[in-house]
Amino acid sequence: GFTIIEVVLVLAIAALIFLMVFIALPALQASQRDTARKNDVSTVSAAVNSFISNNSGSFPNAAQLRQYATSVSENTNADSIQVRTFSANVTVDDSQIVVVTGARCAATGPNGAQTLTSGTRRQYVTITRLESGDHTSYCLES
Repeated sequence: GFTIIEVVLVLAIAALIFLMVFIALPALQASQRDTARKNDVSTVSAAVNSFISNNSGSFPNAAQLRQYATSVSENTNADSIQVRTFSANVTVDDSQIVVVTGARCAATGPNGAQTLTSGTRRQYVTITRLESGDHTSYCLES
């Protein structure tokens, strides 16, 4: 037989293990979603490059880009892929990807804010919003 103290001790240790798993699981899932969003940014950037090479150097609009970027993950809404012209400050919403022409990445800020610098007309950036780090933006230059 077991004493009541042994049973309580085993239950307390099991509860601590379950607690650690439940605390770590959401952070792990957020990290996996951020990785998927970064991969989606790479996919959209590759779609832009593919469109440009197939269309004599012309830049796609949002509808054209959506046709080329067909393999984004479920963490990104393909309907919310946007193409914008250069602006010094861009804010990206959750599950959205924004392509900005004539721009280069500068500083990232909280809540999907991204500061850009002017680039050549052939340069562009692809931006999304991450869950980690106060929902900072992720910017990929062409």
